[in-house]
Amino acid sequence: MKNNNTFGVHFILRHNRELNGKVPIYLRITVNKTRVELALKRYMQASDWNDVKGCAKPKREEFIFLNTYLEELRSKLVIYYQQLTLREDRVTAADIKDAYLGRYKEKAERTLLWLVGEHNLIMEKVLAKGSIKNYYTTERYLKKFLKERYRGDILLSKLSYSFLTAFEHYIRTTPLKLNDPCTNNGTMKHLERVKKMITWAVNNQWIENAPFDTYKLKYKTAQREALSPEEFQRIENAEFENTTMQKVRELFLFSCYTGLSYVDVMDLKPTDIITGVDGARWLKIYRAKTNIAVDVPLLKPALMLMQQLTSFDGSNPCGTVFPYITNQEVNRTLKMIAEVCGIKRNLTFHLARHTFATTITLCNGVPIETISKMLGHAKLTTTMVYARVVNTKVGMDMALLQCKLDRKS
Repeated sequence: MKNNNTFGVHFILRHNRELNGKVPIYLRITVNKTRVELALKRYMQASDWNDVKGCAKPKREEFIFLNTYLEELRSKLVIYYQQLTLREDRVTAADIKDAYLGRYKEKAERTLLWLVGEHNLIMEKVLAKGSIKNYYTTERYLKKFLKERYRGDILLSKLSYSFLTAFEHYIRTTPLKLNDPCTNNGTMKHLERVKKMITWAVNNQWIENAPFDTYKLKYKTAQREALSPEEFQRIENAEFENTTMQKVRELFLFSCYTGLSYVDVMDLKPTDIITGVDGARWLKIYRAKTNIAVDVPLLKPALMLMQQLTSFDGSNPCGTVFPYITNQEVNRTLKMIAEVCGIKRNLTFHLARHTFATTITLCNGVPIETISKMLGHAKLTTTMVYARVVNTKVGMDMALLQCKLDRKS
């Protein structure tokens, strides 16, 4: 197949890096629309350089030797270019530079699974447990996909836009668990992680450009469900002889009154409970998910629930306020509680956080800005999702407005 690459080697002076009256010589390589530069660690006065020819003016013997060196270097780069074009479909300026520096072989062996493994190993100490767990799930999807479509792996240099579209289709049609397909937003999350890892590779100069930059993630706005006041009352009034069900009920209600997520409830320590300037008891924590500071005044029902919960197992060896129970057991038990209480919706622990945002606070007149701060949201627009789904609050606000208008008439 005919090669249409355009290739050039140029030697230039970098005048903006002058040192002690001398200017450094740089090598510039261009291939098609790609370009890289490399400092040659040689300096000379600008007046002794021919900008047009890209070489020293041969006025002295040392300049003649310099020009000879530059031409030999040019010849080597031409050879590298010819060798690479024989075995690669696409050659970039960075490839020529890496070949000259003896790094091309190492670069060529970098694959997508190598990148994912390297990323997860380094980020394991940086990201939260839940986040790194999700990256491992994405890695499982990639391994299955690459095994079926690409003989096990693919070079980073071979990645293209079409790779991500094929991977998206694979996730949608091939669940990791039987009869448990990935949702649209779940699929987008996997693709988002792949895009982030490729960007990380670009920043580390393991790949020249990000082939997925123009790929648009298509998230669907999720409906935030919350317990209605009637459903919440059913759970609050329920009593269970089963110790586990009673414990999970108390934990769930505590989250409803504080807005804390499961991990933040389980990590809550006695030192996180302080006395505020108003003399009341407050929760003062940093969210495990975002590390954002959260200050929540403890309502009386939350304080009573704390007393009831800590009485289950007495002193807690973990040093936390509440005895530990796994997220899986919590959500499994909540399904049983929902059935007993006649609640038809999918009852999960995270539903308590939504209930705090809507039924407990928003519907009782707490300003959205205050709710956002207590939930630990970085942006008010995140909290506004709850305001959009609470029609009851809209009716209450309009009824209040009508009362004011009636008083004026």
